[in-house]
Amino acid sequence: MKSMNPFSWSKSRAFMTTSVLAALVVGCGGGGGASAPGTLGVSLTDAPACGFDEVNVTVNKVRVHQSSTASESEGGWTDITLNPARKINLLDLNNGVLEPLGETSLAAGHYTQLRLVLDRNTSNALANSVVPTGGVETALVTPSAVQSGIKLVNEFDVVSGQRVDLVMDFDACKSIVKRANGDYALKPVIKVVPFALNGINGFVDPALLGSGVMVTAQQDGEVVQTTAPNVTTGEFFLARLPAGSYDVVLTANGRSTAVIAGVLVATSTSVVPLSNTVTPITMPVSSVRMVSGTAVLNPASPTVPAYVAAKQTFGPQTGGIAPTVTVKSVAADELNGGAYSLSLPIGEPSLGQFGTGILPIALAMQVGMAGKYSVAASASGYQTQSVNKDIFAADATQAFVLTAVAP
Repeated sequence: MKSMNPFSWSKSRAFMTTSVLAALVVGCGGGGGASAPGTLGVSLTDAPACGFDEVNVTVNKVRVHQSSTASESEGGWTDITLNPARKINLLDLNNGVLEPLGETSLAAGHYTQLRLVLDRNTSNALANSVVPTGGVETALVTPSAVQSGIKLVNEFDVVSGQRVDLVMDFDACKSIVKRANGDYALKPVIKVVPFALNGINGFVDPALLGSGVMVTAQQDGEVVQTTAPNVTTGEFFLARLPAGSYDVVLTANGRSTAVIAGVLVATSTSVVPLSNTVTPITMPVSSVRMVSGTAVLNPASPTVPAYVAAKQTFGPQTGGIAPTVTVKSVAADELNGGAYSLSLPIGEPSLGQFGTGILPIALAMQVGMAGKYSVAASASGYQTQSVNKDIFAADATQAFVLTAVAP
């Protein structure tokens, strides 16, 4: 079952109805008798994956339990089973599109655990796979825990006679790790997002299409949501954002970075425009250089990946916000000594202030920031390390050894 085209704004019901790996959101509807069960509906959405034409997962079932510590073999599970199991290209679920996985009657009560269960790859069929950009379909290596269910601890309540909708938001870019032997491994990164549709939308210059444009909503330099523009129209939609202020960052291969700071998403139903087809966002051409090296964990961990991010901090702004933003990030290759490589623009980035939101939003080149980055390595449970690098004149290398945070 495919969801409707999310760029048909006159048909916004496509976003308001129910489009792996992704986010969880709670929304309730009315009705109900005192002893009647409620209804649980589950959907899947995704942020775009870096460097892939397809990221396929085959969903077998979604399981839900009232105990966050219940094992897969314990009683008390309620299952939404997909029959037959459904192979889903996560990259079809960009720009807020939802893929409904099903619904079930569920006893009223408090629930704390979900599991997303995937099929196994076999010699006859690739249930879970990737297609690298310009490449061929390749098996996606999934750990045994994926077959028993990707554990998602998320608390929600089911009220008698009412409906709860959960949206699983899968970050394919962070979840797919290329290993030294050429394999691709799945390390699921899934978060909970609101079911109600809101967010930030706009258009990029059609001249940028085909150059790997990525658009992110960030807070304090941390990526909250990611999308890519429609390949035909250039429209993008950063969907399902908690109410708050965001810095929107646009990057593309061979282009300088563009940032619009202080974009206010006021409510859970606000849709905030940044640009239109008359004045789309553009980015100047830029040369690129590399920051590469290794990022390893001490002690090593078989389950925790390390990430390396290149960030830029803008100077003081008269009457505006001076944000720190992530320009690009990548997972270190644990099977290749923690190797990483980041290709970064050395042209001066552009900054605009959202202000009152009156379009067009002017973008000004930031003199003195060309090629200057803070490169940070991080991993869950380990101390983050950061160093400054100026790559305007030459590539740079940096090795990181992350130590575990004391318990």
